[in-house]
Amino acid sequence: MKIAAITDDGNTISQHFGRARFYAVLTVENDEIVKREMRDKMGHGQFVPLEGHLDEKGRHGFGSGSQERHAAMAEAIGDCEVLLCRGMGWGAYESMKQAGIETIVTDIGNIEEAVRAYLEGTIVDRTDRLH
Repeated sequence: MKIAAITDDGNTISQHFGRARFYAVLTVENDEIVKREMRDKMGHGQFVPLEGHLDEKGRHGFGSGSQERHAAMAEAIGDCEVLLCRGMGWGAYESMKQAGIETIVTDIGNIEEAVRAYLEGTIVDRTDRLH
């Protein structure tokens, strides 16, 4: 299985999905990390700000064009089953789900520690951190 985490340094899960520059992708076999790779991730810096980026409930990432952009972000990790982040907008969260990627918002900062918690079934999904 492959687990992706948003990151800027390869070790720490970034606070916000849209601003992170990379995905760290960890391949897990028999509950052991056997491979690590870094992949570029599209982000806010590559997009022109959109008018109406919020929906009527004030949720981030539901504006015109947002879903297509989130789909492009998901493409880079289309072979992953799980995405770990520490915060993201509702639109990106829903787009990852639509792409078939289980998305977990965690308060664990260290990537390998979060992967271990996921594998052990002890990770807490902090959807209260979605905006």
